[in-house]
Amino acid sequence: MSEIIKFMAAPFVACLAIVSIHAYLGIHVLKREIIFVDLALAQIAALGTTVGFILGVHPENNWSYLFSFGFVLFGAAIFSLTRMREQRIPQEAIIGITYAVATAAAILVADRAPGGAEHIKEILTGAILWVNWPTILRIIVVYLIIGGFHYLFRDKFLLISENYQKAVEQKIAIGWWDFLFYITFGIVIVLSVRVAGILLVFSFLVVPAAISSLFSNSWGTKLIIGWIAGMLGSVLGLYVSYTYDFPSGPAIVCFLGLFLILAGMFKKALTVKTG
Repeated sequence: MSEIIKFMAAPFVACLAIVSIHAYLGIHVLKREIIFVDLALAQIAALGTTVGFILGVHPENNWSYLFSFGFVLFGAAIFSLTRMREQRIPQEAIIGITYAVATAAAILVADRAPGGAEHIKEILTGAILWVNWPTILRIIVVYLIIGGFHYLFRDKFLLISENYQKAVEQKIAIGWWDFLFYITFGIVIVLSVRVAGILLVFSFLVVPAAISSLFSNSWGTKLIIGWIAGMLGSVLGLYVSYTYDFPSGPAIVCFLGLFLILAGMFKKALTVKTG
């Protein structure tokens, strides 16, 4: 038991750090009905990394982050500028198109780089088992700063996510606050994807938030439920990964999916019983 704790301690703490902020951002995502924005920003960041890779900047190099952040900045501008009071094209459609184009561009760029296919695979699945403590400390510090920023301006962010029309009536600069939301979201994504990969990051964003939304309308309660679901999924996924030599990221994703199914069944049973 001590051996598994020693080996899995860093990956588990990394999962907790990622869940802590993604559970919160996931509630915003569900409220705004922009489910795939995480995938889109992650893929835009991956495109930036891939461009840096083909230019000779290794993904583990700190300069690679600048490429990712630069592309994410562009993506944040697209998403904030394309949201309008009267949406002729749904925001989710714009996000989906952006994701598809960024994915196609990343594949084209990676095709010109040695080991490009392996690079794409690593972006999808991540390498959370091999995360080190300095990396964990760095992402925790950044997450705390971004979390503090969102808490400081929570009134604006929550109002825009929960009641867009009311935010318009109050003449809030929605485009500006949307840009700040997407750029801080993008920074989180850049750091998270480097550690956990796109699939796990997307699951940490959406699944805990979806589970919590089944049982509460309170942001505080949703966060607690989301954190518990993410933590349990991480513990079980990492344990199965260590015991049966499964890839850790997909194992955690499968447990999160199972929790969502069980939560849905439980909620249905409660509804039938009380009805």
